[in-house]
Amino acid sequence: MAPTPMILSAFFFNPQGDHRMSWRHPDAPGREIFDLSYYRRLAEAAEAACMDAIFVADHVAMWDSYESNIAHYANARLEPITMLAALAAVTRHIGLLVTASTSYSEPYNIARAFASLDHISGGRFGWNVVTSGMNEEAMNFGRDANIEHASRYERAEEFLAVTKALWDSVEDDAILLDRRSGFFADPRRVHRVDHVGQHFKVRGPLNVPRPPQGHPVIVQAGSSEDGKDLAAKHADLHFARIRTIEEGKRYRKEFDERLQRFGREPRDFKVLPGILPIVAQSRAEAQDRRDFLETLVPARVGIDLVSSWCGIDLSAYPIDDPLPPLPDISTYDGQRANLERLMGFAKERLTIREIARRISNAGTGPVMAGTPKDIADEMAAWHEAGAADGFNLMFPLLPGDWLSFAELVAPELQRRQLTRSEYASGTLRDRLGLRRPVNRFRSECSHASAKSSRSDEP
Repeated sequence: MAPTPMILSAFFFNPQGDHRMSWRHPDAPGREIFDLSYYRRLAEAAEAACMDAIFVADHVAMWDSYESNIAHYANARLEPITMLAALAAVTRHIGLLVTASTSYSEPYNIARAFASLDHISGGRFGWNVVTSGMNEEAMNFGRDANIEHASRYERAEEFLAVTKALWDSVEDDAILLDRRSGFFADPRRVHRVDHVGQHFKVRGPLNVPRPPQGHPVIVQAGSSEDGKDLAAKHADLHFARIRTIEEGKRYRKEFDERLQRFGREPRDFKVLPGILPIVAQSRAEAQDRRDFLETLVPARVGIDLVSSWCGIDLSAYPIDDPLPPLPDISTYDGQRANLERLMGFAKERLTIREIARRISNAGTGPVMAGTPKDIADEMAAWHEAGAADGFNLMFPLLPGDWLSFAELVAPELQRRQLTRSEYASGTLRDRLGLRRPVNRFRSECSHASAKSSRSDEP
């Protein structure tokens, strides 16, 4: 049996790159980040390199809790569903993974939008499910502060269950378009959901046919216990914060056990650690580029970032002292994965300045800097050790790092037969080796029909 190809997802959050202050780089794009042609160039390069997907992260607010954020870091960006819908029309094969919040959306609207996108793209869309952990986001939706952490995940669990039911509510063969009989659809294969829960009341059915993939690919990136449980129950792809091969192997083992608790099989769940590739013609050049990126972050922005991760304004604390006592993670309503990471830094006795520098420049993903061969060697080692099913490629500077990877590293991975060199037919699910979900209503109908047939037997 041939080995499973390494999955490559080309990621961005900031339109100029995943370094916190990439927009300050002399090679960074300017106002073209608000024009479709910029993203089309990136998409075409990724598709020419046979990457599996483009993934766009999102917040539904500007980060401005601290005084320097609006001036320095609160990057404006295009709404990602709109943008990727446009890219669906100018690409043919590559998957399109887009973020939408369960805290500030409704299941019917999300189910309808993603079913439509899956049809428009020929089965290439995926939904990155987020619960939104910033107070700034809550304030745009009628609240004074963030939704409590446990409630966010309870809502997300119910949201996903309802959305999946809506995708199943019009069965694959329900649409008849029978001009002679006058039946547009088979009424036996169109179902109301009739959901009444703690957070939602939804009748259904969805007024869009079932998506080509059954369900668009579900992506989840939360690394708190609640987030990992949500991923184990529902996700197909999991974007993980892993820094070493050994950590990745432990993480995969933990998730395989978690999947079994929820009645799922490991083959239906792919783990993609985030990495920051910096491609250069020599290791010295790659290090120079990495060092230059570190000069772009004003000290105040780094301190604000650490403050946002722990919910404490650190501007009054000495920058060369360790962190003050951090909040209790069990009652913290922000992003617990970030707080947990800070707790690890606190155990190392890092100063506020050292922490700010570390997370400002590389976040929590490992930097892979070097020649195309160096980066391919490192990625291959992770994949072959079972620490990663693929990678979420978080390019520090766009478009340069994205284009360099597509032109230099991707061919090296293909030469080693680690990644695909051409797209197979089928949907994104098919290419990722993910099974098409069984329609819950169809299985119920089949069971009822079988029971009826048995009752008619003499």
